Order: sequence, then C-alpha cells, then structure tokens
Amino acid sequence: MAVKILLLSMPDSFEHMPVLSIRMPNGALTSLAGNVDPHHQIAVADLILVQRHVRITLELLMAKFKPDLVGLSVMTFQRRTAEAIMDLVRSIQSNVYIVVGGYDPSLATEAYTDPTSHRADFIVRGEGEITFRELLRAIEGQTGYDHIAGLTFRSGDIYHHNPDRKLSDLVGDEIRPPNRDCRVLSGYTEMGRQIDVIETSRGCTFDCSFCSIIEMRGRNFHKFNFDRVLADIRDAVAHGARSIFFVDDNITLNVRRFESLCQAIIDAGLNWIDYSVQAMTASIADHGETLAPLMRKAGFRYVFLGIENVLEQDLGFLKAIAKNSRRAAGRRTGNASIKAIRSLRANGMYVVGGLIVGNPKDTRKDIQANLKFARRWIDWPYIQHPTPYPGTPMTSALRQQGLINTDEVSKYDGTTAVVTCEHLSGREIEFMRWKAERWIKLRHTYALFRHDPKFIYKYGRRLLKFLFRGSTVRSFLGLESARKAFERYCAIRERERKYV
Repeated sequence: MAVKILLLSMPDSFEHMPVLSIRMPNGALTSLAGNVDPHHQIAVADLILVQRHVRITLELLMAKFKPDLVGLSVMTFQRRTAEAIMDLVRSIQSNVYIVVGGYDPSLATEAYTDPTSHRADFIVRGEGEITFRELLRAIEGQTGYDHIAGLTFRSGDIYHHNPDRKLSDLVGDEIRPPNRDCRVLSGYTEMGRQIDVIETSRGCTFDCSFCSIIEMRGRNFHKFNFDRVLADIRDAVAHGARSIFFVDDNITLNVRRFESLCQAIIDAGLNWIDYSVQAMTASIADHGETLAPLMRKAGFRYVFLGIENVLEQDLGFLKAIAKNSRRAAGRRTGNASIKAIRSLRANGMYVVGGLIVGNPKDTRKDIQANLKFARRWIDWPYIQHPTPYPGTPMTSALRQQGLINTDEVSKYDGTTAVVTCEHLSGREIEFMRWKAERWIKLRHTYALFRHDPKFIYKYGRRLLKFLFRGSTVRSFLGLESARKAFERYCAIRERERKYV
C-alpha cells in the first residue's frame, strides 16, 4: 500500500537572507524524497516560499494531497513554528502520522516527546534517508518500529528511543540522489536567478564549540563521487536552476578534492552557472594562489568564509583557532582571514563573512574591532551572536556561567542576542551589530548592480527598505536617536516571527 507523504520545511528565515534576495530550497527534504520506495506518493513544500500565507497554503495542501504522513524538517529557532504547524495539521486531519527530523529534533529530542501534546508520532534522529525509508516500510507492512535504528516512536503516551543509526559512508547507491520533481511550490531565487542546492560531502573533523554538525554526526568526512555530483548539478539545471549553493559542511576540508571538483565542473561545461560555497579561511589562505583562480574559472561567485572572530581570545572560546590559522612548515603563522579574502577578491569573487560577536569576555572595544574588520574586508556581513543550540559545548559553557538570558528558542536565530557577556548586555551587543552592518550591506549593492542591474533596478528600493526597516526620515536627519530606530526594528522582527 502506497503511503501519501507531505514533507514541509519551516517558514522561519534568517535576518541575513531577505525574501527578495534569496530563498533556497531545503535539500534534506528532496533527499528524503529521493530515497523512499518509488511507489509512494510524495510532495515537498518549502514554506519559506509562502511566509505570509502559511496557514492557507497548508490548508490547501492538506486538502489536495490528503496525506497519510506529514514530515517536518526543523531547526532550533523554528521549533515554536513547528509546534503550531503540527497543531494545525492535527486540527485538519486528526489521524495523520506526524514525523519530525533535522537538527533540533535530533539534538533536543526531549522537546518533542511531551506525552500530553500528541504532536509527533515519530522522530527521525540524525541522518534521515535510510531511517525514513525503513519507517515507511514499517507503516506499510505494519511490522512495528523497534527495529529501526535512529528512530524515536510513540506508543500511547510513551516514547521509545531506538539506538542511533550508523552514518552512511556515501559510497554506492545507499543514499540515492534527490527528487526535485516532488516540489509543489516555486520561487527559489538568488538575486533574480533560480537557485538550487547541491551536496558533495557530509561532515567536518574540526570541533568548533558552537557547531551542531559534530554533535549530530561526530567528527568525520564522507564524500559522494563526482559522477553523482555532476549528475545532480545537471538535474538542478534541468529543473531551472541558474545558481547553485554547495551546502557541504566543510567542502574545503580536502583541498585537493575540491580542486578536482572545480576542474570536473569546468571539464563538464557546467561553469556557466553561478556557484556559492562555504569555505574554511585556512584552506583558502594556504592554497589561494592555485585554488582561487580555479574556483573562479569553475563559476564560483560568492564564498562564505567562517572567519568567526578576528581576536585570538574569542577564537579560543569558539575553539576555531585551528581552522582560521595560516600554516607554514607545519606551524601556525597567524590569522588566515585577510590572506584568504585577498585571494578571493583578486579573482573576482565576493566574500560573505561569518563573524560571531558578543562572546563571554567581549568588551565594547572587542566588538568594535570585529565590526571594523567587517567594514574593511567583508562584502556581505553575516554577523551573529553566540547562540545556545542544543547539545553543543558552547551551550554547556554558557549555561554554567549563567549567561543565557532566555529559553525562548524562537529567538535563537543568530542575530538576536540571547547571551549576555560579562561587560555588555545582550541588547547592547545586538544594537552595535545592527547599527554597523546595514551600511556594509548597503555598500555591497553597488557590486550587485554591476552583476545584476535588472534585479537592482526592479527591487532596489524594496531591498533598501528591508535593510533600513525601523529607520525613518527623522532617523537619517539625526532628529531622533539610532536607538529608537533599533527598537522599532526589534518590534518589526518580533512580528515577523509569527508565521502561523
């Protein structure tokens, strides 16, 4: 018996990703869809595409597909929205199975096992493709669930936690390619181009204190073969993509492999596409002379660099010194960020700079040093604050020090300061970031205009309105304080978090 399945990603989005500029698909859901038995009926809906119409969209989808099972992919800051969506699904169709998965259910399983709510029937923990496939087979064959590794399931008011599933090494066909045909909403975009996501590897061997990846997967690095990767790029293009983001946890962990991937893209004639990627500063700095020109030739345009912080003391707290240090003769020789940025810019690529400010020992001067660095070196800032994601070493340390100022996880979006440092309040830290980064982002619109003049001509005013929401003419004329504009911005951001 075929199971009718509706998979949902949450509508909550990050502050640094405005609706007009970028809306990426959830690659995990199409990967799940590609790995179920082919006789099942499956639909994937990325609710980020309908942020202001979530309820009506979900009602229409439930009426159209009448699913037997609804699955939700959830990050921590999306947990409250996920609970509201599960309640809505139950109110529409009380007998539907509800499955949750992703980082938050995997690392904070206890948040989804309240026996009085009866929200989730199943929790898929960790890597989900095989677990979800086996769950559907168990539902179909009514064989029970206690044999399925990586699954938590509800029996009455009791939740049972099966042993963890061993990670796939990504060799062979155990994890099959994604199924993009099952998407039922449209509008994935990056600067006016249709965007898709590609995965070439999973995992990272570093141990950054803020990172959920190693808590979910452990420290490892597994790779798909290039034939599969190139076929996946071609499939994304066949579905309309003209821009592609590589979602790998740390694609530059193996620089030689990444160089070979760039060359494979060139040889396959797929270098006319705009590519974006997350990269490690040390890898780019140490190999930039050969790697950066190859990246540009392969079509890379934006590179997200995990700079994290420019101060040694903060890199120590974040446990990110090793991945942000240059090396010579096997020894560390200083911070890698500037050399990495210079290599990328010299080859016509733009730098999205990831920084984390407001760490426990930070002073105003420390935060200003990072903001000054961002103004000087970064094209598009992705500045965040320490956030206590479930299970991470950082969370344990912050909790022990009593620095977490709220347990309201909807604010764990990275740009709401939910951690108070010893010298500054969370609100003050957030104000300093907000005040500085708007103008850095504004400066980058000139680069956008050179590359995408039609997009800026069409949406420029709306992008400016987004960047400076909360500000008024009085703000710009200096007739009221920036703090008043900031408070209005915070109120707007609070309203934006209500999706259902």
